[in-house]
Amino acid sequence: MEEEDISDFISNLPYELLQVIVSLIPFKEAIKTSILSTTWRQIWRPCEMNLEFNAHEITSFGATQKLNQITGSFVNSSYDPHALKLFLTNPKSPFLMATKGLNHEELHLEFFSKDELVLSSINLVSEQSVISHKPNKLSSLKTLNLKSITHLADNYISVLFSNCLVLESLKIEKCKGLKNINIKANSCLKRFIAVDCPSIDSITICAPNLKSFWYQGVLPKIEFENTPQLVDVVLNLRDGLGNIEFDCEDVLSFLASLEDIETLTISGVIFGKLDFKLNKLKELCWIDSLINRQKRDSLVCFLQITTSLEKLSVNIDQSYPSITWPMFHQYWHEPHLWMDCETVLKSNYASQLSHLKLINIVGFKPEEDHLLLMELLLHKSLSLKEMTVNSVIDNHSWRVSKIPRSQIIRNITICNPKRIVVHCSTLDCFFLLLQN
Repeated sequence: MEEEDISDFISNLPYELLQVIVSLIPFKEAIKTSILSTTWRQIWRPCEMNLEFNAHEITSFGATQKLNQITGSFVNSSYDPHALKLFLTNPKSPFLMATKGLNHEELHLEFFSKDELVLSSINLVSEQSVISHKPNKLSSLKTLNLKSITHLADNYISVLFSNCLVLESLKIEKCKGLKNINIKANSCLKRFIAVDCPSIDSITICAPNLKSFWYQGVLPKIEFENTPQLVDVVLNLRDGLGNIEFDCEDVLSFLASLEDIETLTISGVIFGKLDFKLNKLKELCWIDSLINRQKRDSLVCFLQITTSLEKLSVNIDQSYPSITWPMFHQYWHEPHLWMDCETVLKSNYASQLSHLKLINIVGFKPEEDHLLLMELLLHKSLSLKEMTVNSVIDNHSWRVSKIPRSQIIRNITICNPKRIVVHCSTLDCFFLLLQN
């Protein structure tokens, strides 16, 4: 049977059976079926419901209780509908789009508002566990995504969160005007994500079993309270300093609190010499828009605190905006504590990278700062198994090795498309790149 016939056969299945299929697929894959055909699109067409409340009444206690009852019934409905759109009255205006995922365990909420009032703070508390609290219709929910939260939804999401007794993953995104996020969760919450909230000033999280924290946006003040299980952190500061005054002490205090993490993704910050260690860190992903002398030396300084690092990824992403960051040593350390790449190369530093086995550099260019960084990593990584670079010039992946100038092989020339020799004028060696 041809592929087209198979596609037609599936699309022609009974509507009820298509709903069952969608309900058994993880949400990210299931939502993609909406582009297959009109039949599949029909499954995701939201059921519209008019609420009995207007914009002034929706924040009341009665409205909040009613909304949570509707949400619980929607999450627990068998198959139909997969999406629900709620409207306020007098005048009629959209308030909320709800989409549910697999096995009554995943819920995505997107909010709407016509006025310009914003929600400046979110305070979410769920200290009860399913053992000590009477189960409700939201007791099975494990994943909650909140998008574009408005001031009208403040009371609703607070009650909603408190009723999610086994919630494991929480995501907050695209909330304009939101300045503060405060979360006090029970022992079930394991993952928190916050992205694209351009006005954020502070995030405070208390979650005893939190394992993963992902953040992307402007630099906020971040505080962890009682998060002993935290092992995975993403701090993607691609949007720069934001609205708060840069406070070096806050950033360094936050990083020092990550002493037990095992994987870290970080971008954009310029470091000097640091006086704390990340002794359990095994994987580091370093992201920036370019590698110049200052940023190269900043990475070198940061590597000195990663005593157990096994895998290093350097992602030079030119799509990132170019941000001027204050240098940490100007604010906190004395200038003489700054360590550049050449200083580290000459220092007794080899033991700091004794566990490093894999290195990958994405966005490589055959420029001096890139080559000096490669030289440092090759020289100091005593257990290195492989270094690869992905070139922005040809988009190929290359394995890297270092060859002393005296041992350069004449028949390996730049004319060979799968072997390239790169020379840095400030180093007494060549780099041999072999295409993977």
